[in-house]
Amino acid sequence: MGNKAAKYVIVGGGPASVCAAETLAEADPGQSILMITGEPEPPYSRMAIPYVLTGLIQEQGTYLRKTEGYYDKTGVEVVHGLVSGVDPAAKTVSLEDGATIGYEKLLIATGATPVAPPIEGLDLPGVHHCWTLEDARAILERAHKGASVVLMGAGFIGCIILEALAKREVKLTVIEALDRMVPRMMNETAGNMIKSWCVAKDIAVHTSTKVTKLSQTGDRLEVAMDNGQSVTADLVVVATGVKSNMGFLEGSGVEMGDGIKVDNRLATTVADIYAAGDCAQGPDLSTGGWSVQAIQPTATEHGRIAGLNMAGKNAAYKGSLNMNVLDTAGLISASFGTWEGVEGGQGSEVVEPDSYRYMRLEFDGDHLVGALSLGRTDHIGVLRGLIQTPVALGAWKAKLLEDPNRIVEAYVANTE
Repeated sequence: MGNKAAKYVIVGGGPASVCAAETLAEADPGQSILMITGEPEPPYSRMAIPYVLTGLIQEQGTYLRKTEGYYDKTGVEVVHGLVSGVDPAAKTVSLEDGATIGYEKLLIATGATPVAPPIEGLDLPGVHHCWTLEDARAILERAHKGASVVLMGAGFIGCIILEALAKREVKLTVIEALDRMVPRMMNETAGNMIKSWCVAKDIAVHTSTKVTKLSQTGDRLEVAMDNGQSVTADLVVVATGVKSNMGFLEGSGVEMGDGIKVDNRLATTVADIYAAGDCAQGPDLSTGGWSVQAIQPTATEHGRIAGLNMAGKNAAYKGSLNMNVLDTAGLISASFGTWEGVEGGQGSEVVEPDSYRYMRLEFDGDHLVGALSLGRTDHIGVLRGLIQTPVALGAWKAKLLEDPNRIVEAYVANTE
């Protein structure tokens, strides 16, 4: 690729990038917009990859915009390449192939990258992450009906992959290092209810267990665990977490923490550079602080707000609500806001283990600040509305402490 320049340069090919590009095209029409993607495919959604594994969609179904020639018609030039550095003084982005791209305003929306634990054998054939379309193709080759598959990690992403693998009717073993499934989304009660559900579906689940070594035996993999057991697999899928993809910014002056630090306009600490999506440590509505929230709704809203501010508008971002909804082998779970509770707050719960139903509410004063649920889908908008607004519940707080299942009644009573 030769050297290029554009008024607006966007690094990344995910939801935040596409929303930012569309916002810029509308807010500052006729200006040059260039998007750099690190993969050979058109911009796509990683969250759609599991649906490729189940066969529900083809690869093209993951594309964020499916109309042929869409980006050209929108005024966005899409180029493919890996970024190796940013020079704010020269206002250039360097690519690994030696090319440079000049910018007036730059958006970093590079998402996250999988974390590989230091385990011997992770580089063996048949061991894959599930993060790219290339990964999906490799998994499809091995995850045939009846194949023995080991899934390392039962976090949010791991459980999405679990759902897809279960639908492929593989013989599945899940290994999670922490004491429950989805530990960053569910408390011990709910996480272990999800485990019980999976076990009842003939999925082997090892919690509080680490993989110690992978070795090859013929065409198969031997997976050793620190509980003394081992399992033979045709495929090992690694889902042990991700981290913000920002290493190429070393030396640029852009301040980084868990992600790229931004203000409430998604601007970084360096002039004319913005960040959005899974790589950005942005405003958190639940805590009032700043955090990385790797969910697609946050990415799209980040992209929109960043695009407006890059175009000279004045758009403040109120913050992301921590919200996850997950389908694990047919069991729906959801977490909202500060589901762990707050210091000095109160909580209430109702547990129905036989029917795999659970509800927990967390209060700060008479405001609902967090919630967990399992086995229910009728209240998701209600919980989000009460937490995000927030609504002073008054007398309804006592009623909900007594019976959390009355959440819909509380919503109706307080929003009429």
